[in-house]
Amino acid sequence: MGVADGTPDPRRWLALCIIAVAQLMVVLDASIVNIAIPHAQSSLHISTANRQWMVTAYTLAFGGLLLLGGRIADYLGRKRAFMLGLFGFALASALGGVAPNAGLLFAARALQGAFAAVLAPAALSLITVTFTESKERARAFGVYGAISGGGAAIGLIVGGILTEYASWRWCLLVNVPIALITAAAAAPIVRESRATGEARYDLPGALTVTGGLVALVYGFTLAAEDGWSDPRTLGLLIGSVALLVLFVVIESRSTAPLLPLRVALERNRGGSFLACLLTGAGLFSMFLFLTYYFQQTLGYSALKTGFAFLPFSGGIIVSAGMASQLLPRVGPRVLATGGGLLAAIGMALLVGIGLDTSFVAHVLPSELLISFGMGLSFVPLSSVALVGVGMHDAGVASALVNTTQQVGGALGTALLNTVYATAVTGYLADHHGPRAVDQSQIEGYTTAFIWAAVFIALSAIVVAVLVTAGRDSAATTDGVPAHVG
Repeated sequence: MGVADGTPDPRRWLALCIIAVAQLMVVLDASIVNIAIPHAQSSLHISTANRQWMVTAYTLAFGGLLLLGGRIADYLGRKRAFMLGLFGFALASALGGVAPNAGLLFAARALQGAFAAVLAPAALSLITVTFTESKERARAFGVYGAISGGGAAIGLIVGGILTEYASWRWCLLVNVPIALITAAAAAPIVRESRATGEARYDLPGALTVTGGLVALVYGFTLAAEDGWSDPRTLGLLIGSVALLVLFVVIESRSTAPLLPLRVALERNRGGSFLACLLTGAGLFSMFLFLTYYFQQTLGYSALKTGFAFLPFSGGIIVSAGMASQLLPRVGPRVLATGGGLLAAIGMALLVGIGLDTSFVAHVLPSELLISFGMGLSFVPLSSVALVGVGMHDAGVASALVNTTQQVGGALGTALLNTVYATAVTGYLADHHGPRAVDQSQIEGYTTAFIWAAVFIALSAIVVAVLVTAGRDSAATTDGVPAHVG
């Protein structure tokens, strides 16, 4: 996106700074809110079964609408979509920050996710069209990737500080000034661009896939309260399957599908997307349960909880850098399979936590193993997602990495929260005494961690079985930053 004579935009690096701030806000939001969940649950009297909606309402809307958001950005105009995303994210954050009850809070989180689904692809597209020279574009994506990886660590500390010294509500309200200032800065600096041709949006596809995923998560939630055999639970689960099948039918017949099936059905790409889905299911739930373990069992403050997660963020950053160097040498299959198994071992070690477990001796090694494994996995999985894809499908394939991770996180968090609640209830039915309640929480956490480890181990098996891409294809493919936490 240069000036009229075709030369590069002289303010492109300033534009990158503005875009990076917007991306940082989206990444910060996830980790900030994780720290605040226990305080929000207590303040608004949210049930154990429903608390996961603070995570899943956002991730479902974000993941479910991300592909549609990319289309909107292309045809509405990337700058216009960027500005719309910023203003909408600010409004949703304000609603969540002042929410008087759980219902409005969950709705605000879903609205945040919807506007993030417009904002994130618009930001990525703006970088692509602003930096036309390959070396400059690589540097710009390096900044974007660093923000995506390191922003989560900043969010953990900021979330701890805001929750500890102000209120959990400020973990949402802080987005308002950031978004508005960023929008004001973007207006005169960021240049507009849009795709040519007739704008075509696959609204039936977006509605059916999002509706199917929401029904699935709601079914998992009801199962925690009413059981898996309850008619409402079964009705929602059956309905979700019907909607998701309908989505596939719509995509196979649409002239402008939200998800061209040829992108997901190729062996390597399909393996990458399925592995991202399973990894997200295990990883996102780990954040939820470790947050409660730190604050409610070990008695950590919100700030101390934020610092307790820092080694995880550091491990991701270090191992992702290592993976970028190793990928051309060993290939994606070996790297992603090994990383997945390493993370599964780390998750399995968390099964040994107790009421007075040492953080340094037990939790820290688990965090480091999981984070190093995830960093080694994310880079090759992002790379494989683009192997053999045509230029007209590259945007969809890139977005699917984040989409599957977010959707997996939503489904895994909802399902494992139900597993947790069932384990707690079962333990209390068989045990009594002064420490029974506290020990029941441990039973719930460890049961959830077992299943999280299973999900991540399955992701490694999927890569080992389906991914056949060699070192050459990995070496010539640009990955996309993953949004974690």
